[in-house]
Amino acid sequence: MRDDLPVWRSLMFVPVTAEKFVRTGADKGADAIILDLEDAVAPSQKDHARTLIADAIPQVNRNGADVVVRVNRPWRMLVRDIEAAVIPGVTALMLTKVDSPEHVWAVAEMVDELEAERGLPPGKIKFLVLVETAVGFFRIEHIAKAHPRIVGLSLGSEDFAADVGAQSEPEALFYPKQQTVFAARAAGILPMGFVGSIADFRDQEAFRAIVRRSRRLGFMCASAIHPLQVPVLNDEFQPTEAEVERAQKMVAAYDKAYAEGLGAVQFEGAMIDVPVVNRAQSVLKRAAALKARGRG
Repeated sequence: MRDDLPVWRSLMFVPVTAEKFVRTGADKGADAIILDLEDAVAPSQKDHARTLIADAIPQVNRNGADVVVRVNRPWRMLVRDIEAAVIPGVTALMLTKVDSPEHVWAVAEMVDELEAERGLPPGKIKFLVLVETAVGFFRIEHIAKAHPRIVGLSLGSEDFAADVGAQSEPEALFYPKQQTVFAARAAGILPMGFVGSIADFRDQEAFRAIVRRSRRLGFMCASAIHPLQVPVLNDEFQPTEAEVERAQKMVAAYDKAYAEGLGAVQFEGAMIDVPVVNRAQSVLKRAAALKARGRG
């Protein structure tokens, strides 16, 4: 995976028009706050919402969270959203209902121009891509690789399920979600999300089981619509102490055997080879990155 990716476990949606949530969002422990201009904002409030972004940034990032802005899909609204959101303090834009690489290229061109006009470092604003339709899904591999600004890919469970006429249940989402992981990994970016619906947050143990399974399937972080989801995402999308300790021992055993010229390595009664050791090294790299960022 690329070395310039954000270190995230949880991203929490905050409607930019909800003053209370903007004021308290930084205290919920999320690694990133998504200032929402899309679903959580009524059509009559869209223009007003754009004016609130700049003042919201220092409130939601005061504890070190990154700031993401979720923009609308209709082009006329999207252009206005981008004009408002490409400002200092914004880490990424969450692009919604992306259905082609051309969509990403057009947005990137606008962001290029705005960064140059506003004195921002070229390429500073990253993209998180949401695929939410059947049309987009069948282009997901090309979308994931469309532009260097893209650092994360997710399948929008509710919108995608509605578009294909399915319920947002694990059985219906498993295949498209797994393909999302594959597309993200092939592009070297973050696979984001979990196999299930984001809407049901009250059954914490059921949600934890969904997230734990999703991490085992390859997902690295996910978004939350309620603060109750954040601690679960933070717990489940980071290596445990036991995992880190085991990975350290495994890597040490392999390195020792390699230095001694041994072709086969045993660890805890089983044979280990390069892919297994690489997975252990990924655990250590993830733990170190979270520690360096002050998370975990």
